[in-house]
Amino acid sequence: MDQPVGQPAFVLHSRAYRETSALVDFLTPQGRLRAVLRRARGKGGSQARPFVPLEVEFRGRGELKTVGRLDSVGVAAWLHGDALFSGLYLNELLIRLLPAEDPQPVLFEHYAATLQALAAGRPLEPLLRAFEWRLLDQLGYAFALDQDVNGEPLVVDGWYRLQVDAGLERVYLLQPGLFSGAELLAMAEADWNAPGALSAAKRLMRQALAVHLGGRPLVSRELFRKR
Repeated sequence: MDQPVGQPAFVLHSRAYRETSALVDFLTPQGRLRAVLRRARGKGGSQARPFVPLEVEFRGRGELKTVGRLDSVGVAAWLHGDALFSGLYLNELLIRLLPAEDPQPVLFEHYAATLQALAAGRPLEPLLRAFEWRLLDQLGYAFALDQDVNGEPLVVDGWYRLQVDAGLERVYLLQPGLFSGAELLAMAEADWNAPGALSAAKRLMRQALAVHLGGRPLVSRELFRKR
């Protein structure tokens, strides 16, 4: 029988399980894995914190696994204030949207890089928008930012709305909640210095994510509002 092999991981969420254990959601290159961490109140449990790079050995073939070994590796991302709320937001998105055991090596690397950028004090909004877009893309929900649903290039002075299942639709009658072609083209180039690009990107990502999140609000967004 093959011996379990450790793999890179981050803790997304942990909660008490039975008397001394914890039920932990991990992000790994192999996707989101849920596992029981025994003796979680002891030495091993103290390492099972979010934003700490780990090497974890998982045991078991079912959907609920057991942690055989857990070691911290690399440099932890120490997040404070709004950066901490941002990290919690990323974790909640991943728990809500990632299917269990769906390999995501690209998303894992992007997540690790985003944590380090947050810890380094880089501007939050561009990091969050980039991660949201990468998540949508890796899950197969992304859409073109430089052309409409008919494959026509976006017009700088045109107005568009998001059809979540199809993409951007040009509209000719002004109404609330539209996006300008200039804003969308700036997003496509990640030109966050362009007027209105960041605020429009936040609205667009919220619309794009909402249908996949269902009607249940994100707890981390409430934390942002109350801070």
